[in-house]
Amino acid sequence: MKTDIQIAQEAVLEPIIKVAETLEITEDGLELYGKYKAKISDEYLAKVKDRKDGKLILVTAINPTPAGEGKTTVSVGLGQALGKLDKKALTVLREPSLGPCFGMKGGAAGGGFSQVVPMEDLNLHFTGDFHAVTSANNLLAAILDNHIHQGNELRIDPGAVVWKRCLDMNDRVLRNIVIGLGAKTDGTVREDHFIITVASEIMAILCLASDMEDLKDRLGRIVVAYNDQKMPVTAADLNAVGAMAALLKDALKPNLVQTLEHTPVLVHGGPFANIAHGCNSVRATKAALKMADYVVTEAGFGADLGAEKFFDIKCRMAGIKPDAVVLVATVRALKYNGGVPRDALSTENMDALQKGIVNLEKHIENLQKYHVPIVVTLNSFVSDTPAEVSFVEQFCKEKGCAFAPANVWEQGGEGGILLAQKVLDTLDSEESRFQLLYEDGISLSEKIETVAKEIYGADGVVYSPAAKAQMKKLEDLGFGRFPVCIAKTQYSLSDDPAMLGRPEHFEINVREVYVSAGAGFVVVLTGAVMTMPGLPKEPAAYSIDVGKDGVITGLF
Repeated sequence: MKTDIQIAQEAVLEPIIKVAETLEITEDGLELYGKYKAKISDEYLAKVKDRKDGKLILVTAINPTPAGEGKTTVSVGLGQALGKLDKKALTVLREPSLGPCFGMKGGAAGGGFSQVVPMEDLNLHFTGDFHAVTSANNLLAAILDNHIHQGNELRIDPGAVVWKRCLDMNDRVLRNIVIGLGAKTDGTVREDHFIITVASEIMAILCLASDMEDLKDRLGRIVVAYNDQKMPVTAADLNAVGAMAALLKDALKPNLVQTLEHTPVLVHGGPFANIAHGCNSVRATKAALKMADYVVTEAGFGADLGAEKFFDIKCRMAGIKPDAVVLVATVRALKYNGGVPRDALSTENMDALQKGIVNLEKHIENLQKYHVPIVVTLNSFVSDTPAEVSFVEQFCKEKGCAFAPANVWEQGGEGGILLAQKVLDTLDSEESRFQLLYEDGISLSEKIETVAKEIYGADGVVYSPAAKAQMKKLEDLGFGRFPVCIAKTQYSLSDDPAMLGRPEHFEINVREVYVSAGAGFVVVLTGAVMTMPGLPKEPAAYSIDVGKDGVITGLF
């Protein structure tokens, strides 16, 4: 069986100029990055901004398992299938991070015959957006520490610096460091920290900003530290905004690539969904809605993280609403949730499927709280039996959801036609009455507890003393109206990755709360979730290589 990268490397790509023509974009509307990648120009985006919006389809999933769910594969396959049905469709995705690419997860461009290409470019440096985010983040850190060293006119408390440096790599030893060691000219000695680039506030800002003016306003509001009067010091106070914006100028423009079937894809921005808000850029999504009749986008990890943040953060801020949601599951993942070990998932096991389907049930119930039509799809595996598929289909119908299988990994767009037709039928027959889970005016603790109880199914929330004090301080400073971005393990509805299925009688443990004032949300760290992941014992990087001919191998 061919690997994803082998399939991608054997594909014959269309010049990106030709792909753009399917969206009625001329070469003047593109900024080319070689033959197969381009950015959409600001001039083109301005030209289409008054067009009527197309339909927005969100793809989300059950909690991820080692068995795999294939959410991105389904997103890409659905876009390809809509193309086969002669619909003007556009898929909009996040950019992959180097961290999981070299860590545990591997590449993130779809799979099989439902991939975005050029696959190696997308998973590695792409158009340099992540490097720009990293540089802007670390420029601000450098300006901050230089200000303290050069006399500290803003009277910043070195012990109250909250801005962290970042790197788009899993590097556990950088989580907690000491800087300024050496001579006096080497700066003030203090504890510092690194986070992964995709968890940085700059990444969130890039993905929530509507244009350059909004980007600069958001950058200026970033809280980097507190002074000796315990008042916030911002990036604007440090006069850092202009230089940061210059670094992000090109990164602000959405990237255009293609699928294996030459359907167009916008790939832009990439905040993690377990420790950030997990959605591609507002700019790319809004542009796509003007460029196509049907827009397929995805939110990261399971619906408890990705979809909740898509709704309660992205939709809230951008003023957009989904017209339908596709919820991805697999028979294998449901059996894993039912207690079957990974090496036995290919054997029919109706008892385990019945036990594990409660995870799907909870995600269906959660999505129904937002009043958006739902289509459940099973991403097919050859080991699925007719009895297992029939059981899931009947379960979904009893829960009031449309259902369609998807075989897009093996068959590409052709294998997604049943799903695409079901989505189109749902869009025609059901109207989205989208509503947010909570209002702006309630307290931060009420927002956290609403998500914990309504979405995770928790009995309540336990706050560390530090988290309680941090919430009070943020509300006193006027940040209480912000939505909450809860950082939690992706593997469970709870904050304990070992609690599979549909956990009951548990509490969510909040250990830290801080504001991302430029992004416009309050980050809530729960359980043991890390903002700088580490590499596993056998990282994916061990399998990646380049041959004499320059061909990359091992990138999943």
